[in-house]
Amino acid sequence: MTSMLLRRTAHSQPLASIKKKKKSMQIREATEKDFEPVWEIFREVIKTGDTYTFSPKTPKSDLKKYWFADYMKTFIAEEGNKILGTYIIKPNQIDLGNHIANCSYMVNPEEQGKGIGKKLCEHSISFAKESGYFGIQFNIVVSSNIGAVKLWKKFGFRIIGTTPKGFRHARLGLIDTYIMFKEL
Repeated sequence: MTSMLLRRTAHSQPLASIKKKKKSMQIREATEKDFEPVWEIFREVIKTGDTYTFSPKTPKSDLKKYWFADYMKTFIAEEGNKILGTYIIKPNQIDLGNHIANCSYMVNPEEQGKGIGKKLCEHSISFAKESGYFGIQFNIVVSSNIGAVKLWKKFGFRIIGTTPKGFRHARLGLIDTYIMFKEL
């Protein structure tokens, strides 16, 4: 039987040498069917009270206004049928300030450290440029979120301001937050 598996024809490889293709991550605009898996990520990320201003007790009913509102675009990163992360992009301000974007990113805690945040940031920068934004501003980056601060700096974001004691961290108490900006 082994000889049958290794048998070749003029146009084929030995079956033993064919590797299973790895599914690749795709980033696309979210749809209504993505609401539940995005909620699961949102809930897991905010429950620790260490990176986002959302209350850890935020009800599911609030996700629409925070992550799926009409004035923002919501994207998801998926591999196969699994949603790995998500981000939103919206105008940072109304009217005369709407040429600067604001983004927020969340990665499923089980998937962190795999470059998903990096891919989401790359996508958001491209999307912001294509959409005509002049820059991206993060209004509140928690100073203890060192991984995020390092990542944003790698992409050319710089700290343009600090709000002293701007965040009530669940474990550390009052800590500083940063305003970060990248010109496009």
